Amino acid sequence: MTSKPVVVYGASGYTGRLVCEFLRQYNVPFTAAGRNADTLNESMNSHVPGIETADYEVVAVEHTVDALTDLFRGSSVVLNTVGPFMKLGDPVVEAALAVGAHYTDTTGEQDWIIHLDETFGERYAAAGLLLAPGIAQMYTTGEIAAQIALETPGLDTLDIAVFWGGSPTIASTRTILVNAAGGSAYHLEENQYVPFDPAQGLVPLVVPGQHELAQSLPWGGTSHPVWFKRDPRVSTCKAQGGVFNAALMHGVPVIVADALEATKDMTPDERDAALDAVAAQVMNSMPPRENPRLNKSLDSVHASGPLGRAHVVIHGNSNYQQTGLLQAYAAYSLLQQPPRRVGLASGCQAFGHRELEGVLRSFGFIAPPIVTVHQ
Repeated sequence: MTSKPVVVYGASGYTGRLVCEFLRQYNVPFTAAGRNADTLNESMNSHVPGIETADYEVVAVEHTVDALTDLFRGSSVVLNTVGPFMKLGDPVVEAALAVGAHYTDTTGEQDWIIHLDETFGERYAAAGLLLAPGIAQMYTTGEIAAQIALETPGLDTLDIAVFWGGSPTIASTRTILVNAAGGSAYHLEENQYVPFDPAQGLVPLVVPGQHELAQSLPWGGTSHPVWFKRDPRVSTCKAQGGVFNAALMHGVPVIVADALEATKDMTPDERDAALDAVAAQVMNSMPPRENPRLNKSLDSVHASGPLGRAHVVIHGNSNYQQTGLLQAYAAYSLLQQPPRRVGLASGCQAFGHRELEGVLRSFGFIAPPIVTVHQ
């Protein structure tokens, strides 16, 4: 049983320790949880600035429903950063529900969100609890831009692009491979899920603010089509994303294709082990702390309707730190007031898109959105 109101599960990982950093800044007491106490202590002491002023505890826990339920008892919010979520997420969600805690995580893979909706959505709603996957820069900042565009009435189609400067972490590399191996990517067309062509490969996109075309991928379809399928204003939504590093983007489809070909005849357990090995070859160390001069982010949304258009661009920096901040703010807010929506909901649906925009701007992570409207 924890003595703190917030649990960060996977606190020793790259994103987890950033969540802890911003919880400290919000003065929110937390439990840093994971499999290994030594690794957790080393991460807190070496990688979380100002940790000596935080109110926290370190707890090692087994990854089982029973063990996690025992740990979460006494908490109000569970922030989960342990993926791949389709493989590891269910016990965490089940345990949070068992103790009456709100749940958030950092991934926006469509198969995971749809699974949460079908398996846990009604149960969380009945308990008056928030179930909010995908609170992260790659999903939430783009949704902020989309929601700002939709402030203009009469727009029903969203074309979303998300780009960042940097490289995937160990966990996100593993998630990319698992998602490519096990699930389809969908966009939304006339309120129906339509699969992306798996053989489509890279798609060049025009990115505001630069002359060079950027290379993009569906990235599992992202969470946006799922959230906007529930929005009566929107009938069509497509999202693409990528990193600004063109060489890295050109390498991703090759790596994924090779991994899928090599593992196509394996059992699920054999495939998991093989994908772990491939992910380790691609990224086997923690990326350095982000530099805002280098690690830039960009979210661009074109919204259109029969007689109108809007374009919203959000320039920012440090996408992983944006994620850490958004997770910490979610916990900070939930400790003070109920969310705007219970059950399955996005960050914007639960906390308000203008509120989240203000949080990111107050910490210097995004510039004021550039909004162009034609009606």
